Amino acid sequence: MSHTLGIRQAQKQKTRQALMDAALGLLEEQSLSSLGLREVTRAVGVAPTAFYRHFRSTADLGVELVQEALGSLHPMIESTVTAEGDSDERIVRTVELIARHVDAYPAHVRFIARERHGGVQPVREEIQRQLARFAEEVTDALAGHPESAGWSREDLLMLAGLYVDQMLASACQFLEAREGPAEEREQVARMAAQRLRLISIGRHHWKS
Repeated sequence: MSHTLGIRQAQKQKTRQALMDAALGLLEEQSLSSLGLREVTRAVGVAPTAFYRHFRSTADLGVELVQEALGSLHPMIESTVTAEGDSDERIVRTVELIARHVDAYPAHVRFIARERHGGVQPVREEIQRQLARFAEEVTDALAGHPESAGWSREDLLMLAGLYVDQMLASACQFLEAREGPAEEREQVARMAAQRLRLISIGRHHWKS
């Protein structure tokens, strides 16, 4: 009996992931607010009623996609703030990691970029929650840097928010340049590094 239940659960999870993957693919060309559940179920090859066994609505599916998309972003952000080396070395590695992440997860980056200010409120709110969580984690990492001696938690959180926002903005710019000439990607990389250096310089001269 338990074996049968295990097979059913595995099949249910497989269908759920297929619905999410199909939705992400469809969202390459449209916003979540215009996505219909029949489009998603048609792409997977299941009846529309099957959708409701997994999600309450397309907004609910969108929230799950946010968690999946930003979950893939989490290791990148963590590795950038915990990297060894001086400021310039960390910045170079950060920009390289952002570019590689965009190449690995272009649909995820596109989805977050489009829906961060999109028309589906639960999805916007989930993106903000996830980014706020990243900022808290980056704050904890920054607190361990020697340069953070004397900084208040509030100021470190502000700095963390700047880093998170800039990394996300750079990811979006790499996405736009992804199909373009190499020179365009190089320009995005240079600008991303310059902006991170500007934040770093400001960090060293900041007085609360």
